[in-house]
Amino acid sequence: MCVAISDKQKQLLQLLADGEFHSGTELARQLGVSRSAVWKQVAGLADLGLHHAAVTGKGYRLEKPLELLAAQAIINGLDPAVLPLLAQLELHDQIDSTNVYLSQQAQNYAPAGTVCFAEHQTAGKGRRGRQWVSPFGSNLYLSVLWRFQQGYASTAGLSLAIGVAVIRALRQQQLHPVGLKWPNDIMSAGKKLGGILIEVSGESDGPCAVVIGLGINLFVPDSAAQGINQAWTDASKVNPAISLNRNQLAASLLNQLLAVLADFEQVGIKAYLDEWRSYDCLQGQSATLFIADQPYPGIVQGVDDSGLLLLQHPDGRTQAFASGEVSFSRTPL
Repeated sequence: MCVAISDKQKQLLQLLADGEFHSGTELARQLGVSRSAVWKQVAGLADLGLHHAAVTGKGYRLEKPLELLAAQAIINGLDPAVLPLLAQLELHDQIDSTNVYLSQQAQNYAPAGTVCFAEHQTAGKGRRGRQWVSPFGSNLYLSVLWRFQQGYASTAGLSLAIGVAVIRALRQQQLHPVGLKWPNDIMSAGKKLGGILIEVSGESDGPCAVVIGLGINLFVPDSAAQGINQAWTDASKVNPAISLNRNQLAASLLNQLLAVLADFEQVGIKAYLDEWRSYDCLQGQSATLFIADQPYPGIVQGVDDSGLLLLQHPDGRTQAFASGEVSFSRTPL
C-alpha cells in the first residue's frame, strides 16, 4: 500500500535536503505556515527515520544531506540497450514495501520491466519475514517485476545471477570490497551491506511473475541501526572516501539487473556461476547452515553447477543444500 507523505513534509525535506541550517522564520515563509507549524513538521521527520539539529539563532538542519531520487536522472543514466527493457519507473516517497506493491501490480497485469523505488518503507522486509530497516532517503529500496514463460524451474539460481548484477553495479560506482554470501546477501568485510528478496507467483510449468526486491545500505543512522539484529555495514563505512550519488547508483543497478533478467531464461545460472564464485565470501569458511532450527556445521565448499550450497560436514561428507540460513562460525576475511 502506498502511504503518501504530506505535501508540506515533502516541501520541508526539499528545503532541508542540503544539510545546511535554515531558520524557522524562513522555513515558515517558504512553506506558508506558522513557526509553530514548522516545529511540528520538523519533529515529525523522526517518523521517517530522519533526525535533525535545532540551534537557537541558526534554525534547523538534517544530520546528513539528502539526495532525493529523481526519475529523469535515473533514466538519463540508463544504457541505450537497457532503456527499452524498462516498461515503467515509479518513485514513491513512502510505501509499505516495494515488493508487496509490485506483487500486487503483477496480479493486475503490470508488464515485465516495471520498477518501483521508495524513499521510505514502512514495512520493508527481508527473507523469512524479517524487517528491513528503511529510513527516508538514506539508502536504496527497489523492486523489479519480470515475467518468465517457462515456469518456476526456469528461475532456478536467479538470486545468484541477481547477486552478480548487484556486485557489478557497486564496483562500477567504486564501492569495494564487496562480495556475496549464499544465497542472497551483499557483504563487505563479513557484514551485511544489502539483501535480495525474490518472490515468484503464477504457474509452476507456465507463465510466472517474479518480483526481485533489493535493499542497499548507503547510510544507516545510529538510531535506525538499533533495530538491526545482525552484523551490518553501509557504503559510508565501506569506503568513506567516496560519496555515492543515489541516482547514479540506481541507474547502474537497473542497467545490470534488467540486462541479466532479459537473458536469464535463455542462458540460466551457468552463465553466471564462475563470476559468482569469484565474489563468494563463504568459500572455505567454517559456517553453520540452519534449516528451520536444525543446525548443520561444516566448511563451505562453494556452490555446485545448479547454485546449491556445498557444505562439508565434520565427518568429511559433502552435501548440497537448496535453501537455508548461513551463519559464519568465525569472522570471515
